[in-house]
Amino acid sequence: MAIGNIGISNWFHNKITDPLIAILHRGAEPNQLAFSAALGITLGVFPICGVTVFLCGVAIALLGSYCHAPTLMLANFMATPIELSLIVPFLRFGEVLSGGPHFPLTSDALKKVLTGQASHEIILSIVNAVGATVPSY
Repeated sequence: MAIGNIGISNWFHNKITDPLIAILHRGAEPNQLAFSAALGITLGVFPICGVTVFLCGVAIALLGSYCHAPTLMLANFMATPIELSLIVPFLRFGEVLSGGPHFPLTSDALKKVLTGQASHEIILSIVNAVGATVPSY
């Protein structure tokens, strides 16, 4: 049993700890790390599942050397449980904001949201919300 624990410890040390320390020794500044972590968490709670990685990739491409990509992605992945726990409040807030009908919370509906099958309805809701806020002259 002790041999298995040593193997896991060596793997964790070689694959996780050493690369992280090497990245930090290359000159990542505390301000850059803090900004990247904050941005990763902020983008990580975006209410559409699966879009957060794309948003983080766009942020990394646009900000370049102003953000630390591994820290941003790590914070994004750490925010996933928060994102998933906020699905219901985001749905209810969207109903109130857009004045849309009540979205029934069944296991099938949650499955559609998580698998992206409800994307059509979500995009229509976003368009309706934006259309309702744009003043017509």
